[in-house]
Amino acid sequence: MIKADFNAKWQFVKGYVPSLKVLQMYGKKAQEVTLPHDAMIHETRDENTKNGGATGFYPGGMYTYFKTFSVPEDWEEKTVLLEFEGVYETAMVYINGALAKTNRNGYTNFYVDIARYLNFGEENEIKVVADNSAEENSRWYSGSGIYRGVSLYVGEPVQIPLNGVRITTEEADKDVAVVEISTKVLNRSRKKEKLTIIAKLEDEKHRVYEDRVHLTGFAESENTVHQQIAIEHPMLWNCDTPHLYQCTVQIYAGDKLLDEQTISYGIRKITLDALRGLRINGEPVKLRGTCVHHDHGILGVAAYEDAELRKCRLIKEAGFNSIRSAHHPAGKAFLDACDKVGLLVMDELTDMWTVHKNNHDFAFSFLDEYQNMIKNMVEKDYNHACVILYSVGNEIQEIGTERGAELNRMLCNAFKELDSTRFTTNGMNALNAAGAKVYPIMQELAPLIRKDAEKVGTNDNSGSNAINSFMKLMEGEAGDAFAAHPIITEVLEESSESMDIIGLNYLTGRHLLEGELHPNKCVLGTETFPADIARLWKVVNSSNRVLGDFTWTGYDYLGEAGCGIFYYDGKSNFGSHYPDRTAYIGDIDLAGYRRPVSFFREIVYGLRTEPYIAVERVDKYGKKCSKTPWMFKDNIASWTWRGYEGKPAVVDVYSNAPEVELFLNGRSLGRKPAGAEHGFTATFELNYEPGVLEAASYQNGMETGRCQLGTADEDVQIHVEADKKELQANGEDLCFLTMNLCDAKGTANLYEKRRIHIEIEGEGILAAFGNADPQSIESYDASCWETYDGYALAAVRAGDKKGAVSVTVWMEGQEEQKQKITIPVN
Repeated sequence: MIKADFNAKWQFVKGYVPSLKVLQMYGKKAQEVTLPHDAMIHETRDENTKNGGATGFYPGGMYTYFKTFSVPEDWEEKTVLLEFEGVYETAMVYINGALAKTNRNGYTNFYVDIARYLNFGEENEIKVVADNSAEENSRWYSGSGIYRGVSLYVGEPVQIPLNGVRITTEEADKDVAVVEISTKVLNRSRKKEKLTIIAKLEDEKHRVYEDRVHLTGFAESENTVHQQIAIEHPMLWNCDTPHLYQCTVQIYAGDKLLDEQTISYGIRKITLDALRGLRINGEPVKLRGTCVHHDHGILGVAAYEDAELRKCRLIKEAGFNSIRSAHHPAGKAFLDACDKVGLLVMDELTDMWTVHKNNHDFAFSFLDEYQNMIKNMVEKDYNHACVILYSVGNEIQEIGTERGAELNRMLCNAFKELDSTRFTTNGMNALNAAGAKVYPIMQELAPLIRKDAEKVGTNDNSGSNAINSFMKLMEGEAGDAFAAHPIITEVLEESSESMDIIGLNYLTGRHLLEGELHPNKCVLGTETFPADIARLWKVVNSSNRVLGDFTWTGYDYLGEAGCGIFYYDGKSNFGSHYPDRTAYIGDIDLAGYRRPVSFFREIVYGLRTEPYIAVERVDKYGKKCSKTPWMFKDNIASWTWRGYEGKPAVVDVYSNAPEVELFLNGRSLGRKPAGAEHGFTATFELNYEPGVLEAASYQNGMETGRCQLGTADEDVQIHVEADKKELQANGEDLCFLTMNLCDAKGTANLYEKRRIHIEIEGEGILAAFGNADPQSIESYDASCWETYDGYALAAVRAGDKKGAVSVTVWMEGQEEQKQKITIPVN
């Protein structure tokens, strides 16, 4: 089938409208949009919305999209389908006024056969109603509307149907790879056809490997042909070298090409066993993973290809090699980006089964929909090298019950029946699984809970701090005792045994125990605390059975607002405090800035040999703040604190070397132990003095690396960096402009704040502008934003005409601080 982009020239209306013809009757005016489009991010945040902090105080709503298009007369005998990759939440698709399809899951792609509703040789109207008005249906920022792409498929009577090509790597090593290409061939006509099916693989060096078979396609038949191609000295796909072949399958009748399909494919073989762990192409791999939600900060959830690719590149550059799609099926553009960048993916089915986590969530429909969801998910994922795991759920409430264990087995089996090449898991949380059995465990572990609380000065279980008692069962000595408790073993046992990999959320103290209980199983930290990485990675490296971890989280996100905000005003985390907008617990913030925990993690992974300096915010010294296990430290890599000269400062030096030394303006402040034996951290307390702060690391008395922070001069300038200079005139390409404050020498200034203006001229528009402030009240549609920790981020979107885009950036109070970036549009 021939695929065409169907994203341009949609008409968008807030609310429900029956048709374009009656817009004026409803007192509304349509706005032309190019998909993908997130309607929620353009809403005015509302302190009183029922969604509250879950969506960052963005309200839900109902939205209507229209599109008219011409249908040729010769389509009358053809297959005509639409694919919607994601519409949140409930989608109703109408063709010329007739309801053609309803889809109830906002995270699954779905197809609509529209041929029977079309008027051939005429203009036709498509209407899509995206209903996200039932608030409290998500625990995070969901977005609204047609937020992923739409494609139109047109097929001849003889065709490769949708998802009709499956590519499987049978063997893969440095010498030989064997790839099987399975193709469905559909003949919808009443005429027999003599067909030739040609399968080709082309690598990055344009070497072509080909196989052809012959097929008699009888009338009104469907056949499947299997072709094997052997490749000598293949270019294998892995995280370090994500080579992609182009696989093209063609159907010929004589010399006439009837249909073809081209797929990017990475040749790789994954294997798993309890003795050798996870291997890709025979090489062992530990999963340095992160969980991510699906939004792109200032852009909301609009799944632009360039936004997905940028996010994946930043995550990869930060030392991660794998991503968990939390907590729903990943989109196609995201998987394409992971294939290109070299990130492994755990694709997740859902956040709930039959027990609600929100008043209006998908628990209402799960039992009716899960089989179709799994089918669509496998079809979407099968040809992606990046996907290695299917997760059947996240912190499922009923997982510790007999019925929950039955559902878990059903879901795992359903995935295995459709795809035997990948493995299954489930992110099990013992607090959910144990249910009412948690309370007797808490009573038994009360002394440890009090002991852990006293260590950090939070021994208060009254009022808003009552939740801390439960949190203490997820960290520290009490957390480890809880994780290994016999009651937890009892409630997790049956579900653990029906998945390929035992997935555990916040149960580090149980990872090695599972190896004793299930010696033929592997264990994975499907969700882990950021600050626990040093201890956790030691466990990961101690056993081949422990495959790695997925931290919560590598990239900050909208919604679940305030989980990681450092409150200095007495507020507690996991509340719903307006104007909190983001979770603020990412290694990378919404502007793309790597926070100190990111470099700490890189050191623990063994990927960075140089030390790293992180400074606790000098302006917050001595102040008490909220703290949860998801939070690391309120620190940044800055030695510019104007007005705090002579005030005390706390400086951490992260290093894998056993010893580090700190220097201030050339004076040694002493050496301290670091490395694995000391949590990879040496802490110094000193008085702030402008100049140069430098750290050196030592192994066996020999220096192994240095890191330096300098104080920025008083003059403040803007440095602007564009991630690309050329855009396609397709209405969808993006250029991201990262702006940061610095002095004339380029020394970063993270302390000062400036309001930055941006203006776009030419064949492009400002798609979004903002910063990483978790409590900002500005709109991402605004053209003026204040910097946060020295940074701001803008996204410029190409138009649909050739030309140029001129971007002007300037700061208030400083004339002549203008910079122009010209982006030619091809």
